[in-house]
This record gives sequence, C-alpha cells and structure tokens, in this order.
Amino acid sequence: MSEDPPSRVAAADVPAARPSATSLPPLTSLLPPWPGEQLPVRGGQVFVRATPWTGPVDGPADDAPRERALYVHGLGGASTNWTDLAALLAVRFDGWALDLPGFGRSQPPPRRRYSISGHVRAVIDVLEHIARQPGEAAGRPVHLLGNSLGGLVSLLVASRRPDLVATLTLISPAMPVYRVPPAFSRALLLLLVPGVPSLAARRIGAVTPEQSVRGMIRMCFGEPAKVPRERIDQAVQEMRDRAAQPWADHALTRSMRGLMTSYLRVDAANAWRAARALQSPTLVLWGARDKLVDPALAPRLASVVPDARLQVLERVGHVAMLEAPEATARAVLGMVETVTACRDPHAAVDTPRGVRR
Repeated sequence: MSEDPPSRVAAADVPAARPSATSLPPLTSLLPPWPGEQLPVRGGQVFVRATPWTGPVDGPADDAPRERALYVHGLGGASTNWTDLAALLAVRFDGWALDLPGFGRSQPPPRRRYSISGHVRAVIDVLEHIARQPGEAAGRPVHLLGNSLGGLVSLLVASRRPDLVATLTLISPAMPVYRVPPAFSRALLLLLVPGVPSLAARRIGAVTPEQSVRGMIRMCFGEPAKVPRERIDQAVQEMRDRAAQPWADHALTRSMRGLMTSYLRVDAANAWRAARALQSPTLVLWGARDKLVDPALAPRLASVVPDARLQVLERVGHVAMLEAPEATARAVLGMVETVTACRDPHAAVDTPRGVRR
C-alpha cells in the first residue's frame, strides 16, 4: 500500500514564509513570452525559454547576487506559465522555463511514454545543462520551482539529486491524496484502464481552444472574473498553436495517467517519502481557493519537509505564479535571502515590517 500523507496539520504549526521587501519591477503591461531554444535531453529534445538577469531595480548591479532558477509547469501548462514571475525574479535570477516532453513546443518522449520518471529525467538533464553554463554561477546548484505536476516532479528531482538544487519552491504540487478532488470528473479514473486514454484524447480534441481556456481559468483561478481579456486572448492563441500538434491531446491524457499511477508507488519514488528526505530549503506555497489540490495539504506537506516554510495566499487558486506573481516572487526571494543570511551572517535579509512569523 502507498505511504499515506500525514494527518491534518494547522498552518500555525509550521514555519511561515518571510516575504522579501526587495524592490520589484512593475508589471504594467502584458509581457510577451520569453525567447527559447531546443535543448537535448535523454531520448530527445525539450524547448526551454530563458529570462536574463536584470539586477536590482533601485541599486547598483555590481556585487549584486546573480543566481540561476529553473521553472517547471503543471499538467496541460507550458513554459509561458512563468512569464511574469520570471520577469520579477530576474532581479536575482537568470531564469529558464522548460516545456516538459510533449507540452508546449517540446517533442513527445521516446515511444511516447509519458511518465513521472521521464519528466524527472528531463528536468535533471536541464538542470545539469544550466549548471554547466559559463558565468558567475557556473557549477552551482539551481533554484528549482514547480507548479502542480511540475511541483511533484521538482520534489522528486530534489530528493534524487540534491546536489543540483539550491532551494525548492512547490506551488500547489500534485501530492498523492488517494481521492479524486471535486473539481475533477470521476471519469478521470478511467484513464487507468488500458485503451481509454486514446479515447479521452479524441474527446479532448473536440473541445475548441476558447472552451478549453475558459474551462481551465474557471478551474485553476481563485478569481476567474479578474483575469484580463488580453491574458485570455494570449492563452487562446497558445492553445490553438498547441492544438496543431498531433500529439498534444495524447500527451495530456497519458501524462494524467502517469500522474495517477505514480500515486501507487511504495518505494523511494513515493512523493511523501521523498518529501521527508528533502535536503534543500523548501517553500510550500498554495492558493487558499485551489480547486484541484486541497489547500489542507499545504501545512501537512510543510510539516514533513525538514527545512520548509509555508505561504498560503488568500483568494488565489491553483496557479499562484499566474494569479499573484508579485506575492509569489516575494515569498521566493524571502526564502533565498534567509538562506543566504544563514550561510553568511553579514548578509542582509530584506524583510518587510509586520510580516507574521
């Protein structure tokens, strides 16, 4: 039997995140997707977008920290999910965001076998590529951020290769709960039945891009009515581009099946067991209105990770990096600044007044 998640834990029982007061660039307009390129990974290639470091907003760039980060999207998402957050975190990070195999602009994996272990291997390969790049942070561990499916994958990467991960940020990670959330149709359980994923892919293919985007917004956002029209139009165009790929629907349904079957693991690949063994400082960040992964899991996960801090964002759903990029950026930077200060007692930690500890 799979290892169960811990019993219910209150948010007050785990350390709270300390948001940073670092000045951030304003997000006054809709940013276009960052440019990218295809990178080789085991068995193929993945598309990776790059967000260059900008340095501090209101200070000299000389001697300012310049580190590296990798962003991993969720099921049905893409590297473009991180456009705004990567722009904010560019004050400290050179950022990379990959399209997992079969998603975004990435080709399907070998033999089109979509599994959590395959996604883990792809992320490890990209992390190794980033660490090899010349520059100030060459050879150093990378800050790893993942959402939903990408959060689960990132957790397993950090447990398997702690040498590659400086800090870990888990945004509503798809942790095993062994029950179907109310937002999901019970029909998803049929994806475990051989042959059904192919049928599901054909059904998904009949949904228009506009219907798909609006359905995802209703499911993933805490306040769907506040999503700007420009963001919806951008998402629809991205969905049209994805629909032109013959493997797109197959990638979605097979990856969902891979996610569900991963919940049955009883070995070291079990996500809850891996969480208990994490060595990297970890931020657990959740939206209080998450309809896809129960927010009650947030303090439970933070309680089992050895060096974790917790941030729950009110009125936010499943994709905090899209809905609340500034609050997410401040939580990430706060963790990184605290970790740096612990390693260097002379380093300053920029923490706003009134932050609850």
